[in-house]
Amino acid sequence: MASADDSRRQAIVTAITAELDRQAKDGEPRVNIEALANAVEIALDPVAPVSEGKHPAELNANNDG
Repeated sequence: MASADDSRRQAIVTAITAELDRQAKDGEPRVNIEALANAVEIALDPVAPVSEGKHPAELNANNDG
């Protein structure tokens, strides 16, 4: 069973690998450290998807349907 540290480390490895691959494909002459740091930040704290619909407390007779 993977620990939280293992999962966190794998997320970092995956983010770095993907970002370096993207930069190589784009022909970047040097590693863009800011883009790499951004990729790691997103991997560690992903942006939550925008929820669709309404919560039960937000429903009323006009929008419950």
